[in-house]
Amino acid sequence: MSRSMIKLGAFLPAPGHHISAWRHPNAYPAGVLDFHYYSSIVKTAERGKFDMIFLSDGVGVRTHYKDSDELSRWGRMVHFEPLTLLSALSVVTERIGLTATCSTTYNEPFHIARKFASLDFLSNGRSGWNVVTSTTDVEAQNFNLDKQPDHGTRYLRAREFMEVATGLWDSWEDDAFLFDKESGRFFDPEKLHILNHKKEFFSVRGPLNVARPPQGYPVIVQAGSSADGQDFAAQWAEVIFTAHKNLEQAKAFYRGIKEQVAKYGRSPDQVKVMPGIFPVVGRTRDEAEQKYETLQNLIDPVVGLGLLSTQLGNIDISKYPVDGPLPELPETQGSTSRQKLLYEEAKTQGLTIRELYRSIAGPRGHRMILGTPQEIADQLEEWFVSEAADGFNIMPPQLPDGLTDFVELVVPELQRRGLFRTEYEGQTLRDHLGLERPSFRAHSGSK
Repeated sequence: MSRSMIKLGAFLPAPGHHISAWRHPNAYPAGVLDFHYYSSIVKTAERGKFDMIFLSDGVGVRTHYKDSDELSRWGRMVHFEPLTLLSALSVVTERIGLTATCSTTYNEPFHIARKFASLDFLSNGRSGWNVVTSTTDVEAQNFNLDKQPDHGTRYLRAREFMEVATGLWDSWEDDAFLFDKESGRFFDPEKLHILNHKKEFFSVRGPLNVARPPQGYPVIVQAGSSADGQDFAAQWAEVIFTAHKNLEQAKAFYRGIKEQVAKYGRSPDQVKVMPGIFPVVGRTRDEAEQKYETLQNLIDPVVGLGLLSTQLGNIDISKYPVDGPLPELPETQGSTSRQKLLYEEAKTQGLTIRELYRSIAGPRGHRMILGTPQEIADQLEEWFVSEAADGFNIMPPQLPDGLTDFVELVVPELQRRGLFRTEYEGQTLRDHLGLERPSFRAHSGSK
């Protein structure tokens, strides 16, 4: 599919992206652990012809609250392990891509390569891996550490992790398996390749005990916007999730990342930039504003402060006056790009701490678009035509309503303008995104 078509991902944390979503009258908070709930939501996205769904993940409960009472006010303490959930969803869906976050800091390459290869087979080539390095000490403390490794070390490990994972996916050539009963050959021994990787972080012999995935590799997704994150994305990513609030920032990032991709000898067309969009859809603008205000009025100040602390790099800001300005705070080893974005927003708009946490309660630093289907489509079209984005990662404010509104109201408007598919044209996630299938290559150390 050419760039004339917008790509769409559905970013689906139950019960929605707004921190008050679980308290909404139409919300089903127990849906976080209900497969049928997720199945219904994903089928809605597939009905809307989305390229993929996306599940974020962390391997710890991210909180900075002082006691369990404060902790209990947050609506996202538990959720499914994403690859388990996507494997189940692969059975009840047919075309939509299935993408999930897994950390290179708190996993081993063999585990990740095996799981995503399995998911790719189970889904007939619809898997995608959002590669993250993790950002919090609470995750480290679940893996025999007191603090997470520093930012630079995490990215060094991640680069080597990718070398190993891709090498393992190339353990077998595409036509290695003969299943020849007459000759007694299950596979062609010349088409088995032993990795024998041994470097700074990993020693992995291989081979992988799953055949080469239908897509060659799962689609590689990355969301870091720091200097290290962008360089990593330029080398490895095929889809880049990013956060920008205005057109000029988005265009600058788009140009910059495409240039960096070319420096690694890769085609810029083989990397899709998809900023996060938080859409509040109404049949009229008044209706959209009322929907947003309903969620804003449900914000618990304790949860708002906790969210802001996390977004600032896990810095406790509860000791500062909530109606005063955001103070200068030290740079952390967490998400440095998100911290910088929030500082800029608070400074340029003169926001108090309360105003800042209310402004990110839904979009979390991404662009919020509020209005009618036509108004939302206008802004998506402007960003797409201006080469600020190849598509968008849609972040419904509240589920299931926010996704249903987008599918039933915005998608038809994009289709009417010739900007989005009316039917799937291929089977795999690579087909949907217009990405080439990686050819087999013998990695260093293999025979």
